[in-house]
Amino acid sequence: MSRLVAVSNRVADPSGGKSSGGLAVGLLAALNQKGGLWFGWGGKTRGGAPSAPKIVKKGKIEYATIDLYESDYDDYYNGYSNICLWPLCHYMLGFFRYERRFKDAYRRVNALFARKLLPLLKDDDVIWVHDYHLIPLAAELRAAGVSQPMGFFLHVPFPNIDVLRTLPGYRDLLRSLTAYDVVGFQTPNDARNFTEGLARENLLQAKLGHDRFRSGGREIVVSAFPIGVDVDGICQAAERALSSATVSRTVKGLADRELILGVDRLDYSKGLPERFRAFEELLARYPDTRRRLVYMQFAPPTRTGVRAYQDIREELEQSAGHINGRFAEPDWVPIRYLNRGFSRNMLMGLMRSAQIGLVTPLRDGMNLVAKEYVAAQDPKSPGVLVLSRLAGAAAELDAAILVNPYDVEGMAEAIQQAANMPSPERRERYQAMIEVLRKNDIDVWRTRFVETLESFQ
Repeated sequence: MSRLVAVSNRVADPSGGKSSGGLAVGLLAALNQKGGLWFGWGGKTRGGAPSAPKIVKKGKIEYATIDLYESDYDDYYNGYSNICLWPLCHYMLGFFRYERRFKDAYRRVNALFARKLLPLLKDDDVIWVHDYHLIPLAAELRAAGVSQPMGFFLHVPFPNIDVLRTLPGYRDLLRSLTAYDVVGFQTPNDARNFTEGLARENLLQAKLGHDRFRSGGREIVVSAFPIGVDVDGICQAAERALSSATVSRTVKGLADRELILGVDRLDYSKGLPERFRAFEELLARYPDTRRRLVYMQFAPPTRTGVRAYQDIREELEQSAGHINGRFAEPDWVPIRYLNRGFSRNMLMGLMRSAQIGLVTPLRDGMNLVAKEYVAAQDPKSPGVLVLSRLAGAAAELDAAILVNPYDVEGMAEAIQQAANMPSPERRERYQAMIEVLRKNDIDVWRTRFVETLESFQ
């Protein structure tokens, strides 16, 4: 049996702990099923040359981590990855800024990943590379003689070619992706953006079938592989977490009020300022919601080295204070804003307790929080998901209340609709969504991608 080698910018902490992001949750589930090697950056930098990978084994997974050059980290990670590629992929060009040194560091770090991974590879490995930080990795490995099947999965949106052209050197990125055997995206629209981009740049030689193409002299598969969640695991964890001390105290502290819950990284793409304004609009327009609803927003900080993320933190703190100052009563605080990480189990318990899940990104590749919220619900008395149409999850979870995240008044109306939705409609919407989640869970995602990749052996 071939070994799965997963490669990503960061590797999850083998000891567990705080809540993980969507990529980590998905990869852990995949590797726990099949076993294999997870290779990436361990979170440390060095002034001198990075040493050989540090390898820790836990269960079926070997975690291999490397350090980065101190001089490259900021330009590679904060620079090219998060000031160039991240806003570009999310269609938020107001946050885009390019400098040539960013691109140079990005290439050097990808070359370093290839050099450090190469000695760890076995002849029968299949290599699965993840996300925008490592687009050129396959080209680096191919140049070093690696012939094993290599696949790439993009967890964020892939932009239309007219947006991608904003980036100097965008054709190099398109060519780099054709060094993979399988190129996977969250939605059919993302896959279509990629193939249309290849075609419009004269990099697509032929279409060989529904999802097979010839580009760069290679046959490649380009398809949507929407990432799923462990439905039963989440449901069980959420039910157990209800009895935990923290969740019990939190629910008791609501004093029978209904909970609206948001769980997001602190990121401008998540639409949090717009969401806060929508909640304020709700309280202003519908006085009956006051004292009845409590909105709790978790937003742990991320990418603290990027100024835009510091700005949004200050904006949200001011907005939460303004809303509470305007509407709070001695025994009721309408919004609770928590700007730090909490355990995944605790969040699962709060998801099950929340009558409304609020997931309204301005753009998102998938957004697993939306799927986790649905999976965490009590089937007998489920909550209601309010979901952005611009999240990849909306393509599957169309039984949610879908909203335009730029429409503050429309979001307020959607929250009001959710708060007053009768139980039969809640159950009907939940049933439609949970069936979709079970049909395309985390195992299906992993199996489809890996089997497609193994077909190239």
